[in-house]
Amino acid sequence: MSTLPRALSRGIAAVSAAAMAVVIGWSAPAAADHTLPPNIPSESEARTQLDSLTVAPKGPQDGYDRSLFPHWNVVESPCTARQVVLQRDGHDVVTDSRCQPTSGSWWSAFDDEWVEDVPGDISVDHLVPLSEAWKTGAADWSTSERADFANDVESSQLWLATPSSNGAKGDKDPSEWMPTNTSVHCDYVKSWIDVKHRYDLTITSTEKSSLNGTLDTAC
Repeated sequence: MSTLPRALSRGIAAVSAAAMAVVIGWSAPAAADHTLPPNIPSESEARTQLDSLTVAPKGPQDGYDRSLFPHWNVVESPCTARQVVLQRDGHDVVTDSRCQPTSGSWWSAFDDEWVEDVPGDISVDHLVPLSEAWKTGAADWSTSERADFANDVESSQLWLATPSSNGAKGDKDPSEWMPTNTSVHCDYVKSWIDVKHRYDLTITSTEKSSLNGTLDTAC
């Protein structure tokens, strides 16, 4: 398999995966290989979870720093949380002796783009951003609790994303930003709800309305 050039791996909107296959001899894995994080709840479960969440305004950003959420810790020796996700959700992933992926294919659900052979060109995104968690309950957590949140490879908190889609999302909640790939909207909001529920984080009234609306239209 040939290596996809970095410029193309970051996504050129005008060039489809099929076109890339013709131009450079590389074909994206089949749609069946579009791997999402584990343990995304059903729609009915997500609705029940959403109804149980506490609605409250977001707290202040004061005091927040990413270092207060130690992340990419070792979770399955010798693999860090990032390395685990790259293997868990990637395809044909090859790793070195330190568990670092050296090649493979990774699908970014946010923008329906593939990254080929360059693991540094795919981000592992905290679905519920660290700063969002801070403002909705995590400011009161211990450092250990924040580390558990930031390295959670068991829930659907960690998603693969191209750097551009990860940057566009930033620390926005679903009332402020949704993936450009509309086919993933249902799973996106179900995951958001589940993570907020797992960690007893609050939601705003606007956020709840947006989540309900997406469940109604996308699921």
